[in-house]
Amino acid sequence: MHRLRLAIFLMIMLMAVFGLLGWRCIHLQYIEHDRFNFESTKQLQRIEEQKPQRGTIVDCRGKILAASNRINTIFVDPSIIEDKKDVSCQLGDILDTGAHIICQDITKPGVNPRYVKIRENATDDQCIKASRVYGVGVETKWQRSYPAGRLAAHIVGFSSKDNFGLEGIELQYEDQLKGTPGESVFYVDAARRPIRFKEQKTKPVDGKGLILTIDSTIQQFVYTELYNRYTEYQAESAIAIVAEPKTGAILACVSLPDFDPQKPGASPPDTWRNRAITDQFEPGSLMKPFVVAIALDNGIVNKTEKIYCEKGSYHGKGFGRIGEYGNHSYGNLTVKEILIHSSNIGMAKIGQRLKRQTLYDGLWMFGFSKPTGIDIPGETTGMLRTVDKWTGYSETRIPYGQEITVTAMQLVRAFCILANGGKVVEPYLVKATVDDEGNVEKLKRPGSSIGYILKPEVADWVVKDALVAVVNEGTGSRAKLEKWQLFGKTGTANIAKSDSRGYSETDWVASFIAGAPAENPRVVVLVSIRKPNRKLGKGYTGGTVASPVAAKIIEKTLNYLENRGQ
Repeated sequence: MHRLRLAIFLMIMLMAVFGLLGWRCIHLQYIEHDRFNFESTKQLQRIEEQKPQRGTIVDCRGKILAASNRINTIFVDPSIIEDKKDVSCQLGDILDTGAHIICQDITKPGVNPRYVKIRENATDDQCIKASRVYGVGVETKWQRSYPAGRLAAHIVGFSSKDNFGLEGIELQYEDQLKGTPGESVFYVDAARRPIRFKEQKTKPVDGKGLILTIDSTIQQFVYTELYNRYTEYQAESAIAIVAEPKTGAILACVSLPDFDPQKPGASPPDTWRNRAITDQFEPGSLMKPFVVAIALDNGIVNKTEKIYCEKGSYHGKGFGRIGEYGNHSYGNLTVKEILIHSSNIGMAKIGQRLKRQTLYDGLWMFGFSKPTGIDIPGETTGMLRTVDKWTGYSETRIPYGQEITVTAMQLVRAFCILANGGKVVEPYLVKATVDDEGNVEKLKRPGSSIGYILKPEVADWVVKDALVAVVNEGTGSRAKLEKWQLFGKTGTANIAKSDSRGYSETDWVASFIAGAPAENPRVVVLVSIRKPNRKLGKGYTGGTVASPVAAKIIEKTLNYLENRGQ
């Protein structure tokens, strides 16, 4: 009986074991089939990211300023090659290169055991043949190129080796330019090396292209003229901007010293910055037309009255002594004559008539002390202190461009407002995007909620009467052209000492801002040259150094636009 019970127990246990084994088989075969099939298949596959092509950047005429090209690189994995000489001979025949050179590359001490680059920029035919050699792989990537070189370096900027924007438009519009990666699935061997394509999970979406407002022809005019003056006067730096006053579109922008965007590391990082938006400086007499416009608009002065300019020396309690450039001596001057002769004393007296808050508000409305909104990174705001921080000197110095710092782009924006009849414009550089199917989408520029900040008749008088006279009769006479009537203002500003109070007697910023034609302004141009070498004996003022450059740029630009029927 005992033996029978034991046999029954063993039979039951055996049936239970087989039952559990059977359940496990059913569970693996049917219930967990999909999961284990996925896991096993996953071990035989590898997902590789397909990088999209970065968007192309072109100028307003379609000339390429930045583009991405596909680059094929043939490499060797030395760790899996048994006969390195044989592989070297096969590659030598394919690439028309000495086999001994390839063999040296993959056997020399210290070489990466998994990756040795053999040929960059390989042809498609070479890549197909090389990929059939065991231990040889092909790597495809996008390489950024800048066909225009230095010409628009500070506008376009540059990207990293892995195609991320680092400066300029490349950085500002990174989200639009970069695109969306795709994914492809490959079967792999035990070492996770691809052996066969399986499927493309998602297709890459190429980045959007950008159409700039920059015109490469005008940019070349500006670059050539500015570079020649910059080197001739052995200056520290130089800036030039060309803008459409009615739209705010920037047609050209050059900053010197510059760099090669293809090899930015070959130049000091200081040369990468676009000085048109980053460098702040006291504008000197370039500020005078804006203060005159504010005073006329508020009825503080009129066009016919005479202001006594103290025969070249004006002093009083609370604001010290004010003199004229070159020790000039002026008596009674109208507002227009104050601008023609660029009288500091006349401007100081206008500043005293203006209430502090009125002067501050007027300059703020012109855009000083705030960003212009230009669509490249790194813009600074300049400095215009609030009225509560002004001293007795402020109301007499700010009107002729001291105790205030500005950027070149702020000056261009403010001058465009004058040239546009007192109506606000916003500078910009990108006017449209282009998707990977070629569809063009114009970017909506932010509309101004301010409208006119000056009475149109005031702005027109300042431009068409007073600033025309500055060119025809005054400090801007070197900018006169036979074919086109210019309007403009010179500026020669002392550079403040960095190690003590006061101003340097040897270092200056020579500037000229102008527009044309006066009857219907089509372009505004600013030229500003920092620290021209006075020891050369050629002069250092805005009228001498900068105005002839601006005149040449305007002449070439208007002739070019006229010939194109614009």
